[in-house]
Amino acid sequence: MSCIDHKSTPANGDSGKDFNAFEAMAPRVPDKTPTDRRNGKHVKANDIPPQGVYLPNDNYLAPHMKSPEYVQLSTAAAITLGIMGGRMYGCECTRCLNLLLTYPEGCRANCAYCGLARHREADRDYADRNFIRVDWPAVPMADIIDIVAKDPAASPFHRMCISMITHPRSEDDTFTVLKQWTDRIDPEAIPVSILSNPTTMTREDVQKTRDLGADIFTVALDAATPDVFDRTRGKGVQSPHKWSKYWEILEDARDIFGPEKFGAHIIVGMGETEYEVLQLVQRLVDMGGHSHMFCFFPEDGSLMDHLPATPRDQWRRVQLARYLIDYRGVRVDQMRFDELGRVIDFGLPESELSDVINEGIAFRTSGCPGKFQEDISACDRPYGDSPPSDIASYPFQPKKKDLRKIRKQLEIPVRIE
Repeated sequence: MSCIDHKSTPANGDSGKDFNAFEAMAPRVPDKTPTDRRNGKHVKANDIPPQGVYLPNDNYLAPHMKSPEYVQLSTAAAITLGIMGGRMYGCECTRCLNLLLTYPEGCRANCAYCGLARHREADRDYADRNFIRVDWPAVPMADIIDIVAKDPAASPFHRMCISMITHPRSEDDTFTVLKQWTDRIDPEAIPVSILSNPTTMTREDVQKTRDLGADIFTVALDAATPDVFDRTRGKGVQSPHKWSKYWEILEDARDIFGPEKFGAHIIVGMGETEYEVLQLVQRLVDMGGHSHMFCFFPEDGSLMDHLPATPRDQWRRVQLARYLIDYRGVRVDQMRFDELGRVIDFGLPESELSDVINEGIAFRTSGCPGKFQEDISACDRPYGDSPPSDIASYPFQPKKKDLRKIRKQLEIPVRIE
């Protein structure tokens, strides 16, 4: 029996404009990179030793500022550590120390939505590129460990995550960074997640991350269907990634890390239907894993920076449905969808659904768990997929005014108590 209802009225009239359709989300074709800008040549030509913290766009790029000695960290993590000044709307700090491997050559993949993509070497050096809307300063790994190791138990961080990129040294340097961390910081105090690069990994690599103390292993699948994947991450944009290889490593992670200890990142609004992305969420749950969702935002400098961000009603429907599948035992085949694949029934009685919405957790940033409770992510990624003026993923507990706005976006105008 199909769980798509072909007789229903579209959720927002009949315009079909409250979601990003596949035909509307085609990336630009990447331009050819000048020879003198390829593979970090511009940076490698500088015979300058690295000197402490590098702030993006500071016009000081050293060829030896690379992993494992250096990593980049999110602006939110840098503020929380005291490496950068600044404040974050609605939250004092981030609960996840997000680290990103870094090299003069940069990432050798060319994902259409990503600010780190290879095509950007034509106009911006790797350490200066924005990623999920923010800058990532480069910092000596030893300095980061020194700060956190002073008192891990009192640290604001609930988790540390090492993000790999597509580079020949990525696996070995991930092992080195992970060992440096676990040699001085008890993983029981601050657990470690791995955001992997399946394209260059083997099952043995996955096992080694577990042996070195990683707690959770995730795969940045990002695209919800093979067609979207190929168009945004594969041969459609001259990038090396393959859908089948990502699933191979995801299944290895399931076998090695076990239930509740693996998952996949998914970006909503790149051309898939709501039904397709929620089928993927269900598949992950049935495997024993979790989904970590991002709202598509047109990253400056990416091959998709001319395209619309995910409409909020589409995003809220998927956010809510994903939470119900991941944490409330609702199955996708209990939900109903219209002829365009949009959710029209979440599979719960109205009163129960209202309670879930009022709790607000469904609309918080999703990711690896922290220390508060299983369904509250440590990886809050403040404003990584939206500006504070129009929040997609809340890095804090939504307040009553936020819930009223969310209900309006969902078109479920029930009064907030």
